[in-house]
Amino acid sequence: MLIGMEELRQGMEAHGYICDDEIVVTVYLALRLQKPLLVSGAPGVGKTEIAKVLSKVLDTELIRLQCYEGLDENKALYEWNYQRQLLKIQMARDVDVSQLERDIFSREYLLERPLLKAIQAERPPVLLIDEIDKTDEEFEAFLFEVLSDFQVSIPELGTLVARQIPVVVLTSNGERELSDGLKRRCIFLHIDYPSREKEVRIIRTRVPEAGERLARQIAAAVAFIRANLDLNKQPAIAETLDWARALAVLNADRMSPDLIQKTINLVLKDKEDLDTLAREVGAEGLFQAVRQVEG
Repeated sequence: MLIGMEELRQGMEAHGYICDDEIVVTVYLALRLQKPLLVSGAPGVGKTEIAKVLSKVLDTELIRLQCYEGLDENKALYEWNYQRQLLKIQMARDVDVSQLERDIFSREYLLERPLLKAIQAERPPVLLIDEIDKTDEEFEAFLFEVLSDFQVSIPELGTLVARQIPVVVLTSNGERELSDGLKRRCIFLHIDYPSREKEVRIIRTRVPEAGERLARQIAAAVAFIRANLDLNKQPAIAETLDWARALAVLNADRMSPDLIQKTINLVLKDKEDLDTLAREVGAEGLFQAVRQVEG
């Protein structure tokens, strides 16, 4: 999976991921050094998208482990197909017990979950471990061990060693502090919300039907909201793109207070946040802020 840095940049941008030098260099080093990439940042800044785009650039499978509170090894690594095992036991007649036990604990009855599937893949996949900060410290320690050795032990089968080292991307929203051990194992990348100019490029790439002027006005409006309003949920890039698509569907080539008033719910998806906008600046005030940026 050797790929040059400029080839990586061009590949990511060809698949709609606009990235600056820091992102390209960090992702490139993670690939060359075969180390997991730990990406932190607020929800919606493009952390998960890095793994998705990488799988396309490298033309390989994306395997996703979505983390949540209470996630344990069985859900992440493997489980036995208990229903098939029970059926095999019920159908067995005059079978040696030790032979039956070997049969039902063979690979045929093993259900591979994302971690095992990734290290047993014939071709290195991209393994996305999404929102690792939602798990507990015990699972994080287990994960650190798997990522250190790229092998797992299954009591009934023995040790399974990775056929290929997967490309590993972990994401964190910062809900809790991750262990030093995990962070030492990874190459770290923090992503902020994009600058206004970068968000214009993202809009023009992902929503080409939105004209240049409209894209600049949308990016200016979203930047103003993020910088000046104390919201429960800041608008993510996904909300910016939704807004651009909606305005393009309405055949808008520029913003107006009326359009902002009618479509702002695509950007702010919390009643308190909508009330905050209405109370502090309103649709007219947001439109005037955009006009000031335009000069």
